[in-house]
Amino acid sequence: MAIALIGVVLAAVHHAETIAHKLGEPYGTLLLATAITVIEVGLILSLMLAGGPETASLARDTVFAAVMIIITGIVGICSLIGGMLYKEQVFKLHGANAALSTLAAIVVLTLILPNYTLTTQGPIYSGSQLAFIALVSLVLYGTFVFVQAIRHRNYFLDVKDINDDGDLAERDLLGSAEVATKSSNAITYYSSGLLLICLAAVVLLAKALAPTIEDFVKLIHAPHQLVGVIIASIVLLPEGLAAVRAARKNMFQTSLNLAMGSALASIGLTIPAVAILSLATGWTLFLGIDMKSTVLVLLALFVNAISLATGRTNVLQGVVLLVIFGVYLFTTAIP
Repeated sequence: MAIALIGVVLAAVHHAETIAHKLGEPYGTLLLATAITVIEVGLILSLMLAGGPETASLARDTVFAAVMIIITGIVGICSLIGGMLYKEQVFKLHGANAALSTLAAIVVLTLILPNYTLTTQGPIYSGSQLAFIALVSLVLYGTFVFVQAIRHRNYFLDVKDINDDGDLAERDLLGSAEVATKSSNAITYYSSGLLLICLAAVVLLAKALAPTIEDFVKLIHAPHQLVGVIIASIVLLPEGLAAVRAARKNMFQTSLNLAMGSALASIGLTIPAVAILSLATGWTLFLGIDMKSTVLVLLALFVNAISLATGRTNVLQGVVLLVIFGVYLFTTAIP
């Protein structure tokens, strides 16, 4: 099943890139981020329904793991690879700042604030608070998508996608070598159908592997939070591969769009979905992260804010982010 899962993930990346090439930037990256989030939400909800109230912390652990993997692991690897191949890579400051500020707001409101509310003792929200935060998350994510796709689309285009006259230039979105020319409508529909099949297969295979993952975590006497890390890693594999391929093509803006877009979709859509499930079933939903995790996520957001403040990335920024990612993994396995 693990081998089949890897094959399906690679197929999903290929079909997503084919569709993305047809749609154009930034709609392609938005499509892939949304597709990944559909996988994550479907997987989390299915595991929560199967596991009952005992899975109250699964959504929190998986979402937090997804955010840390993206903003330290994926962004770090892309920065390191781009720095090694091209010394420096450039991107749009406006787009990076928009994504990072929105992500910081959602992370604090959904994963940190529950520890400090007074209506209920943390790390949980009361019913009314949970409904309000779910609505706020949707508003923030929806506004970001509106800005990215419609209002300020140029903020999220690679500098090479704009010609000297300020017009958009046609360019291969995700650097896919397999797609040399624009896809025909027939190929786009074909890839769309296969993408849906691949996404459904990823959910089913990951769900089937979940008991084995939990048994492995128990076998090595690691904290249960490691299950969320492994599940998030599996779900984010297509996004990570596409982002790394874009960095190797000297398209860091696309890598950033994929990474930050996926992080925002992950937390901005998953939390409302599990909140609805919690309110409908009456189950308690743990959202607040512990102090160690709070320090690490705030450090990661701070370092990203500094690293993305110049419009250029290099090897050092990648190494710093990957070190934070390594510390996160190590302290998750050995608290």
